[in-house]
Amino acid sequence: MATLKDVAVLAGVSVKTVSNVVNGYDFVKPENRRRVEDALHATGYRPNVGARNLRRGRTGFIALVVPELCIPYFGELAGGVIAAAQRHDWSVLIEQTQGDRDRERATLASLGPHLVDGALVSPQAVEASDLTGVGVPVVLLGEHPLALPLDHVGIDNVRAAHAAVRHLLDLGRRRVAVIGQHPTRGTAAQRLAGYRRAIEEAGLRYEPALVAETLRYHLADGAAAMRGLLDRRPDAVFCFNDMLAQGAIRAIVDAGLRVPRDVAVVGFDNAEHSAFTVPSLTTVAPDKAALAEAAVDLVHRRATDPDFPPEDVPIPFTLEIRESTAHN
Repeated sequence: MATLKDVAVLAGVSVKTVSNVVNGYDFVKPENRRRVEDALHATGYRPNVGARNLRRGRTGFIALVVPELCIPYFGELAGGVIAAAQRHDWSVLIEQTQGDRDRERATLASLGPHLVDGALVSPQAVEASDLTGVGVPVVLLGEHPLALPLDHVGIDNVRAAHAAVRHLLDLGRRRVAVIGQHPTRGTAAQRLAGYRRAIEEAGLRYEPALVAETLRYHLADGAAAMRGLLDRRPDAVFCFNDMLAQGAIRAIVDAGLRVPRDVAVVGFDNAEHSAFTVPSLTTVAPDKAALAEAAVDLVHRRATDPDFPPEDVPIPFTLEIRESTAHN
């Protein structure tokens, strides 16, 4: 295995110059940098990342704590976080909590500077007190009603839900149902608020009977909730994630109805497969790549400068209009 000294001899420079190039420092003459890079390639040198992190006082890892990786949104988010972390020479440890408070608390309690340099957390059930004693920098992902001086990255769920329901109302739909209300999830409360605002702005009455609660956001939950709503004769349904929406479509079709002629459907998250279902799914599309990059950049800054003020970084979204709401 090639060493820094081997590279230095081949390049005709000092070991210190090779180290400066490997560590990305700018103060290296262009000619020396070129010679070192050629020598690195020729020798196949690979840096000892573990030793370098020890010298920097880093572990080389960050944690990503999410409810469920089987939910496409979180799986795609994890891919974005891994890509963004690589730019800071971090590997990512991923933990899923199933949205259970005890598991969230246990995971947070296990995080310390001996294990990771920081954590990105998508909380579902924890309370503010559960996050105050974490021993590493924490960035919160998504909306959660926690009044804490922590960095946060997420879209405006109220505005996003309002845009989705406004789209359905603009199509002439007047009995818009909801699937995904949850007793503890902050995102659900935000999205329900956006739904209700759009309904009431249109001069319609908010009907609790058109709001279906689900404890999970899986396909079967969307289908079961939709079957329970059909007796109330909705002409549209807004679902709090794409899996709920796809389950709802299954139930609508099984009842002999058509999407979107009889019931228009909007999802949330813009999972990759939502563009390829039949019908393709209209959905709120958060910029997941931007969210991942912003979150990793925040935890990197916090790890290197713990005293800068907490930031709240808004992430843009769009409404991807597809066949599930398109005019016939």
